[in-house]
Amino acid sequence: MIEWVWPYVLLLAPLPALLRWLWRPLANRQAALTVPDVSSFRLQPESALTGRTRRLHWRPALLWLAWLALLTAAARPQWTGEPVTLPTTGRDLMLAVDISGSMGTEDMQLADQLVDRLTVVKQVVADFVAARQGDRVGLILFGTNAYLQAPLTFDLASVERLLNEAPVGIAGGKTAIGDAIGLAVKRLRAHPDGDRVLILLTDGANNVGEVAPTKAAELAAAEAIRIYTIGVGAEQMRMPGIFGALGSRLINPSAELDEDTLTRIADATGGRYFRARNTAKLLEIYDIIDALEAIEQDPETYRPISALYFWPLGLAWVLICALLLPIPGRFQHD
Repeated sequence: MIEWVWPYVLLLAPLPALLRWLWRPLANRQAALTVPDVSSFRLQPESALTGRTRRLHWRPALLWLAWLALLTAAARPQWTGEPVTLPTTGRDLMLAVDISGSMGTEDMQLADQLVDRLTVVKQVVADFVAARQGDRVGLILFGTNAYLQAPLTFDLASVERLLNEAPVGIAGGKTAIGDAIGLAVKRLRAHPDGDRVLILLTDGANNVGEVAPTKAAELAAAEAIRIYTIGVGAEQMRMPGIFGALGSRLINPSAELDEDTLTRIADATGGRYFRARNTAKLLEIYDIIDALEAIEQDPETYRPISALYFWPLGLAWVLICALLLPIPGRFQHD
């Protein structure tokens, strides 16, 4: 079905005729051209003059067609297809990912290479998000402050891209777990009751923010929001000494991880706490979360729209080019 975005533009169609009628030229007498000899002017046959006059009569018609084509393009015609039903599972799933400075610690393995924690998280979460077809997924990034990077949406590719573009430390070097949960509750509570889930991933402890993590968990429980918490980071990491490997020592790069608080948050909301010490364990955790039970929701529908304005616009361009072509035999003299 063809629809028009701005159909009232077509009411301008008689405008050129109206302007010509209002500003028609006054009749005036032209001075005669006096020449000493007319022998230099070649009189053309009447048939040739009639042919050129007939060709000139086509120019106003082309002008009108070009004007109508431009108006048609300006009215923005578009083809609206039949309604398409989107597959939905009914899950509203918010991801809260820690991007504080400690997420740059290189204690994780990916493809037999030592990489930082955030790189592994981006890889695993990207695959997880891509598999959530039919779910609404949102993204919160937090450090010293918590930011809504993507609201709940079916556009999973945009969520994945926004996560991949996030650098370590851009939200600040500290960790505001409570603020991240509070922001997620605010966004999830705006949607109808259903299976609302928050997956919070961090490698540290709450050390900044306006809301305590346990208080934020209480707010989430009151809104029937289930929280799954994930603590990421290796428990052993070898640090080189002054003399290289000879003086190296083992340290725990996850010593600041507050597992007790993350466990309390999960238990208070009916979720679970997971510990990801390596990439394989993080993949396993997201596979478990991916098996959450779905619920039914009202189906989402949309009508595909295809723009058609470029067809009349192209026709107008062709007609204008035709008007600019020279008229054969317009001027002939010896």
